[in-house]
Amino acid sequence: MELISPSICLRSTSPRFSTLSGLVFPSYWKRVQKVICSEKKTVEEDFDRRFCIPHITDVFAHDAPMPSTFCLKSRRPVTDGFVDGYPSDEKWNGYVHNDDKVLLKVIRFASPDSAGAECVDDDCTWLEQWFGKRFLRPRKALLSRNVVENVHLSGGSILGVSRGGPSVSDIVDSLQKRGINMLFVLGGNGTHAGANEIHNECRIYEEDKSRCCWRAKTIDNDILLMDKTFGFDTAVEEAQRAINSAYIEAHSAYHGIGVVKLMGRDSGFIAMHASLASGQVDICLIPEVPFHLHGPHGVLKHLEYLIEKKGLAVVCVAEGAGQNLIERTNARNASGNIILGDIGVHIQQEIKKHFKEINVPGDVKYIDPTYMIRACRANASDGILCTVLGQNAVHGAFAGYSGITIGICNTHYVYLPIPEVISQPRHVDPNSRMWHRCLTSTGQPDFV
Repeated sequence: MELISPSICLRSTSPRFSTLSGLVFPSYWKRVQKVICSEKKTVEEDFDRRFCIPHITDVFAHDAPMPSTFCLKSRRPVTDGFVDGYPSDEKWNGYVHNDDKVLLKVIRFASPDSAGAECVDDDCTWLEQWFGKRFLRPRKALLSRNVVENVHLSGGSILGVSRGGPSVSDIVDSLQKRGINMLFVLGGNGTHAGANEIHNECRIYEEDKSRCCWRAKTIDNDILLMDKTFGFDTAVEEAQRAINSAYIEAHSAYHGIGVVKLMGRDSGFIAMHASLASGQVDICLIPEVPFHLHGPHGVLKHLEYLIEKKGLAVVCVAEGAGQNLIERTNARNASGNIILGDIGVHIQQEIKKHFKEINVPGDVKYIDPTYMIRACRANASDGILCTVLGQNAVHGAFAGYSGITIGICNTHYVYLPIPEVISQPRHVDPNSRMWHRCLTSTGQPDFV
């Protein structure tokens, strides 16, 4: 509600009401102030209720948080006055605390002797947790520098990936049997929802002090309230290389048309940012913006114009775009997600059919770089982001927080309650400046 100051209202009143201004307006503004205060209190209470970060003391009132590196001021220099060159536990004020260095190694790729730390666990082992049948029978491997020092130099995951898995109660029972009291989960919205279920299940058991921290790792960048997720920058960087390849192929052919299908089930962030980054895309199609293929204002008609004027065209389409144009089967994968139709192949076939009908040569080159992008190594930006998110996840768990996710919100690294970020996926706003910048770059019209 837009409010005008009392002085402006008094000046804007007509002379015949000016004598009443001293009587009417003060009481009016008092009522307005009461309404504003009441609404402000309601908003603040709602915010406090929704964004109250779960803490282990909510269930175990006398459970104290463990010290972590965020509790330490600075790292003291190594001197001969300490045993073996390092201060004792009582005087130690370094970056790595004895209680959290093992988890730092698990979350990222530190080593038993990094930052002056020594491995706390005598066996120095870690669990390769596979979901599905193997979750209940994890394989142990030596946590040594040979295993973890170069893990960040290649793509994929040494932990393995899967869809579906055992029931939540079985997972929690497995955690209890192994004495695991901190669980770190990496993934997107689906994994996030699973982590929330595990957190809620752990709170049921009075003797279970497990803390569950989640770190956003999805290239789709579709996590609510977060500026950016780990993997997104790398995906955009690799996606624009695929777009560049499509442009080269289209430029080399007579009436060449390059079609690139990128990831994005519900959100078109990768397609939009890759189109902006490459500067070579003529048409960008995303799930948030409906479009028609046929008709006087359709995509195919615009392709005719591009071929006539430029002699080539490049189309970038997100995998979730235009699903209304494809026959749906309602089949679902192991995670419960609807299996999408292949919009890339559909557009490729429709373009060939259309140019054949109008008797105009059209050489369509189709590129689907999905798994190439998923398997590539993280770039420098994502490497830094991953490191900071991993460290904050460790510190949050040691501080006693559970059922939280770590991410960037308004350029700040924050802890957010999981239910708030899984309430719905994050979407591209068709009225946002970024989407309008993309339209300015491609020069495409509205295909409706």
